Amino acid sequence: MSVTVSITLNGESVSAAVEPSTLLVELIREHFRLTGTHVGCDTSQCGACVVHVNGCSVKSCTLLAVQVEGADISTIESLAKNGRLHPMQQAFKTHHGLQCGFCTPGVIMSALDLIANNPDPSEMEIRNWLEGNLCRCTGYNNIVRAISAGAQAMRG
Repeated sequence: MSVTVSITLNGESVSAAVEPSTLLVELIREHFRLTGTHVGCDTSQCGACVVHVNGCSVKSCTLLAVQVEGADISTIESLAKNGRLHPMQQAFKTHHGLQCGFCTPGVIMSALDLIANNPDPSEMEIRNWLEGNLCRCTGYNNIVRAISAGAQAMRG
């Protein structure tokens, strides 16, 4: 038995018929073919699947699609505009905040939620905020630098 889920996804109203057990990450990747949101661990530990639901960062592998009925969902694909990277994306590029890039979309979406709540976070605040995002390549130093630079660019 399928259920229709209607959401606003990256500013566009969309609907899909899904099984009640479908996870939000599956809805995003499989039904709407937005593959920037990654599935890393299947246990909600890695943070590769972070998206924004009504403006707050959430691990999309922890929510059923039916739980976000009517919600406003933003993914990494919503950030770049007219071929220009979002300031946070540009900061990750400039400050080498990524290597393999697998964790990067989730880290950036988490960082944007932090910056929305704290436009000028300290290094420790950034590190604490990222506890739910795992990176196996960079050692986090460049990620923290990139988030600081992205926050500064967003403040103007």
